[in-house]
Parts: sequence; C-alpha cells; structure tokens
Amino acid sequence: MVKKSVVLSIVGAVVLTIGVIMAAMSILNTDSADLNADDPAAMETSQEDVSSEFQAPENGDEGASTSDVPQRPDCPPGPVAGVDLPCLGGEEAGDEATDEGISLVNIWAWWCEPCREELPYLEEISQSHPEWNVVGVHADANAGNGAAFLNDLGVDMPSYQDESNLFAGTLGLPGVIPITLLVVDGEVQEQFIQPFKSAEEIETSVTEALA
Repeated sequence: MVKKSVVLSIVGAVVLTIGVIMAAMSILNTDSADLNADDPAAMETSQEDVSSEFQAPENGDEGASTSDVPQRPDCPPGPVAGVDLPCLGGEEAGDEATDEGISLVNIWAWWCEPCREELPYLEEISQSHPEWNVVGVHADANAGNGAAFLNDLGVDMPSYQDESNLFAGTLGLPGVIPITLLVVDGEVQEQFIQPFKSAEEIETSVTEALA
C-alpha cells in the first residue's frame, strides 16, 4: 500500500506540472497574438520602407496613368540610342533630337539609393555643359513615383520612361543601375557602370572618353 501511494503521488505531481506548463504556454500565445494585432500597420510600414529604399519591389508596381504623373520638363525628340521611349511627365519638344551630337543617358529608378546621390551631379553637368544632351531613363513601371522622385530632388534633367526594360534589353546592358551611357550621334560610345561621386568625375570621364 505504501508503495502504491507513493506512485500515485508521483503521477499526480507530474500531471499537475504538465497542466501548469500547458496553461502558461496558452497564456503566452494569447498575449503574443494580441500584441501583433495591436499595431499591424506599423510592422507593415517598416517592411515597406526597407523594400522601397534599398531594393526594387519584388512584384513591381503598376504604371501610373498620365494624369497621375507629376509634371516634368519636356524631353528632346527621341529616339534614345535608337530606342523609342515616352517622356516621363512631359512631351517631346525642341529642334535638337537626343540622338544628335553628344548625349549622356543615365539609367535610374525611384527606389535606387545610389541614383539619389548621383542624379544631382548629372543635373550640374546639364547646366555646365549645355552642348551635351543630358537625359535620364527611368527603369521602373511606376512613372508617378519616378517623376515625384526627381521633383523632390530638384532635378530638372529630362527623363524618358521605360516600364518594360525595353531600353536595357535592346542595348544588351547589364541588369544593374545606375548606368550612364555616352552616346554620340545615336551610337553608344562608352558605358559607365558605376555611380558617379561628383560632377567633376562625370566631366573627366566623358572628356577622356571623347578624346
């Protein structure tokens, strides 16, 4: 009898311990679910901020309609290095075409951080070298974000819109940005597959390539 009582006591203690553990786990799971439900928007916003700032959106954004695209400067008449593209936030206007003379064509996107740093330097070059056609190609489907991005930076450089990777695909360019092309009379003379760090670096690189 003594041994049987001891066994029953041990079994009862084990059962009680298991019950306590299960109850504690249930409480913790409930608290965790409530915590996540309190502010799901904050978690979602944090993830969106990271993806939009440092990498291209995985699924891509749908292109905005013309009425949704902020106004931008008009573009010189195309094509650009032989590729026909629409003007981002503007129309094609002027007498001198992009593929006439010397052109600098910068490929960028609204989510690209190196582009954010580089584009103001290209704007400087466009002002200091009016004899060069300095234009951009926005390599993303969301034209509205692209136009707003340039306006926020205070960059007036005209840019074309490429929502389907037509430009890079036609010219066989590597799948990276930013890329700056030196185009002479419609022919690509040089590819600068790097972000420039200053207007002086751009000027030196182009001058040497033209020599």
